Amino acid sequence: MANGGIIGPINDPTLADITTTFTASGTYTSPGIGPLQADYLVVAGGGGGGSGPGNIAGGGGAGGYRTSFPGGTKLTIPASPVTVTIGAGGAADNPGTNSIFANSPSPITATGGGKAGRCSTPAGSGGSGGGGSYNSSPGTGNSPPVSPPQGNPGGAGTPGGYAGGGGGGASAGGNPGGSCAANRGGNGGAGSPNSILGSAVTYAGGGGGGGYNSGSPTPTNSSSGGAGGGGTGGGYGCSVIPATPGTVNTGGGGGGAFQFGPINYSGGSGGSGIVVIKQYSANRVAPGVWSLNDAYNYKKSGQWVSPTPVSVDYLVVAGGGGGGTVYAGGGGGAGGYRTSFPGGEKITLSGGTSFPITVGAGGAASQSPSSPTTISSGSGTDSIFSTITSGGGGGGGNAANPTLVGGKTGGSGGGSGGAFGTAGGAGNTPPVSPPQGNPGGTGNPSGAWGGGGGGGASAGGSNGTTNTGGVGGAGSANSITGSPVSYAGGGGGGGEGGASQSGGAGGGGPSGNPGNPGTVNTGGGGGGTSFASTGGPGGNGGSGIVIVRAPGSANLGASPGTNTVTTLPAPAGGCKVATFTVSGTLTT
Repeated sequence: MANGGIIGPINDPTLADITTTFTASGTYTSPGIGPLQADYLVVAGGGGGGSGPGNIAGGGGAGGYRTSFPGGTKLTIPASPVTVTIGAGGAADNPGTNSIFANSPSPITATGGGKAGRCSTPAGSGGSGGGGSYNSSPGTGNSPPVSPPQGNPGGAGTPGGYAGGGGGGASAGGNPGGSCAANRGGNGGAGSPNSILGSAVTYAGGGGGGGYNSGSPTPTNSSSGGAGGGGTGGGYGCSVIPATPGTVNTGGGGGGAFQFGPINYSGGSGGSGIVVIKQYSANRVAPGVWSLNDAYNYKKSGQWVSPTPVSVDYLVVAGGGGGGTVYAGGGGGAGGYRTSFPGGEKITLSGGTSFPITVGAGGAASQSPSSPTTISSGSGTDSIFSTITSGGGGGGGNAANPTLVGGKTGGSGGGSGGAFGTAGGAGNTPPVSPPQGNPGGTGNPSGAWGGGGGGGASAGGSNGTTNTGGVGGAGSANSITGSPVSYAGGGGGGGEGGASQSGGAGGGGPSGNPGNPGTVNTGGGGGGTSFASTGGPGGNGGSGIVIVRAPGSANLGASPGTNTVTTLPAPAGGCKVATFTVSGTLTT
């Protein structure tokens, strides 16, 4: 037979587009075929929100937003590798850093968002400018200038009042602080939606400004971050409303904080940036029936199909929050828990490509305090795989301290300390569907303190009772590795009576003196401190984990050496499982 023994039509390879997303710095390598033209989206890290001292601070400016999609001038991609830099979000009172697609000779640089103003210190300029404080000027946007503009200015604070301006966003400037009567911070400027990934996602929203009001805490004195990941501004009404960070990989600015009496509150950190490259007609595909001769000849000439894409399941668990202290500390919230296994929507990865993996660290616990007003438990950090980000668990609250008693928000929220009846931190923050976690429990409001348990992946933390902490929320079991393992349990709340309380199934640390840590690589929250007279610190949160499961035909690799790839026995059909216990790189 003339066609090499195969009966059927003779085809030619066709060319498909490749879209590559960078949530961490790396290198882009073109396949070297097709027209070598690409659209881009480059978003820098957002600026941090302002903090005390000095009363009301502004919101952080969004990271610079630069894109060619849709309808802009495309880039010509060189054959040599291109360095990609993802800008970090700025810590409170600090600017974000630049994101860069170092394409030669026309690199694209998006500038980090400007820091927020605080006290009499003016806000910083940047991709978008930071919001001004109640007595300092806002920052300018689109600095340095590019066309079209990469951002907008921050909003002004209320002169002589108690309201900071919102940070600027990609499509709108930050809003000014409210009137002296309202004292509500200005909302962050709106970001811009972009469909380069196929569906619209909004990036680069400004952080909300801080505000103060002696009345109801919501909604009169808590400003909104701009659409596109801007953090919420802090305030004080009937209780403390903390500033929140910008959303990771959006370039959102952090929310601004406020000062109340001797207590200085911190602004929210800015969200990290992102880079997306969509290269056209760069991936050969070969549908249909092929003769052996044609397949051989195309392969020999270097014109055969690119490595086959692979659809994978995933489990991404963030680091758990640290446990609280001071008599009856709240349990740390579990790290966010996100998975496609079993039965969820898989992620399709390009073949022959490297993907950065981030495994979140557990949050540091509160230490035994000498000055309780300055002691705060740390939240866990995010875990990231491709387009999936799980939020770090919220730190547990500290008892005997009305300003730090509340549990922090996170993938799952931290339990509040055992006093004042303050609610635990909210879970599923930032919000995703299905939810990545649950809220922490409420501390017992009576004089016999019991801290709330940290929230877990499948249940909220239990409330504290008389002298007894609440149980940590239960985690979730998952068989992506071939057998069920539970992850993301909340830490147990501490009790003034000194008794230990259990953490949630899935690595949640029990309370005690000191509190017990969450289990490593489960995302479990740390246990709070339980003691009647003298006491030690809470427990640290457990680190997170990332697991990727692919068909047996996939060519998976995992580095560095502490990460592994295993092949499952029957009945799993020889599936390959890459397990990341530390940050590294997945290859397909």
